[in-house]
Amino acid sequence: MKFLATAMLVLMAGTYGATRFIGPIHPAIGFLKAFAEAAMVGGLADWFAVTALFRHPLGLPIPHTAIIPRNKDRIGDTLARFLKDNFLTPAVVARRMRTLDVAGAAGKFLASPDRGGTGRLRDGASRLLADLLESLDDDRLGGMAKSAIAERLRKLDAAPLLGQSFDAAMREGRHVPLLDGIINRTSLVIASNEEIIRQMVHERAGRILRWTGLDENVADAVISGLNKLIFDMADDPEHPLRLRINEMLEDLAYDLQHSETMQARVNGLKDELVANPAMQAWIDSLWQQGRAALLKAARDPDRAMAGRLGDMLSQLGQTLQQDERLKTMINRFARRAAVGAAASYGDGIVKLVSETIQSWDVQKVTDRIENAVGRDLQYIRINGTLVGGLVGLTIHALEIWV
Repeated sequence: MKFLATAMLVLMAGTYGATRFIGPIHPAIGFLKAFAEAAMVGGLADWFAVTALFRHPLGLPIPHTAIIPRNKDRIGDTLARFLKDNFLTPAVVARRMRTLDVAGAAGKFLASPDRGGTGRLRDGASRLLADLLESLDDDRLGGMAKSAIAERLRKLDAAPLLGQSFDAAMREGRHVPLLDGIINRTSLVIASNEEIIRQMVHERAGRILRWTGLDENVADAVISGLNKLIFDMADDPEHPLRLRINEMLEDLAYDLQHSETMQARVNGLKDELVANPAMQAWIDSLWQQGRAALLKAARDPDRAMAGRLGDMLSQLGQTLQQDERLKTMINRFARRAAVGAAASYGDGIVKLVSETIQSWDVQKVTDRIENAVGRDLQYIRINGTLVGGLVGLTIHALEIWV
């Protein structure tokens, strides 16, 4: 466009020179000369005006030229004030947010994330999340996550939780299957270790018992007694030994909830467990598994959305569209958040815009603005050339006819 506008100006100058050289050999030459002369003046005037916006014409420091480079900072301040006054005031934001149904839009997206091309938005968000997770320093972020988990475990008062769990389990009888399992397992342990029991009785029996062989009878009696005790406990829920075990468990549950000594002992064991290298390795594996799961879900949003998470999000989306009370509450929250952000950070955003423009290189700003509006400015030069020529033609015609 710049070449075209300049070519028209050169053409008008050539035409004017040609008409001067030819002379008034025909009345039409006068009209052509008047048109070319006025067009050349109009084109030069508009070239000067357009050029003066961005630089000094012909490099001459003419006053009131190079307007944009000289006023870059003022332009930045004006643009920042324009943004603040027309976009970032709480009243404007509140008025705009009243027309937006944030909850409804979120509900539609969650209920049918592939409708209307939003699948591309979801895929883009997933890729962004995956790239963000991969770009973070794994050692540093993992260390922070593991430290946070370990710190939470250290601050956890485990004893009352264990006591409450024991209490609830015993009230509902959930400890009975565990106790039955221990009793059955004990009978198997006795059966598989009879030789060890017999050897222990033999070693502790006197010489006379060993010489007479009565130690074998004693061992049989011990094994039989143990088996009878185990079988009786298994068959009788009200067996005295079972009742005694229940009392011990109840006392343990009480101490875990109310005894400072027991709580200190349990928390000390918990701290030792957290500090154990095996526990630290488990926490590390927990972080790696969580990170891998997040990356996998982010890279394959369709798979993630197809499972229970997808069903939950879809149900949430339907609720957001159908529950007017919830929708009103969310929209009100979004409006208050946006208005609060405008009130709190509007001046900061304005300052950021102003300081950013002020930090730009003058030539870079000038080139950007010229590239953005330069095509229309070259049309001004073209129109100035044509309009100037028509004005000159009109004046010449009036001079002849009047």
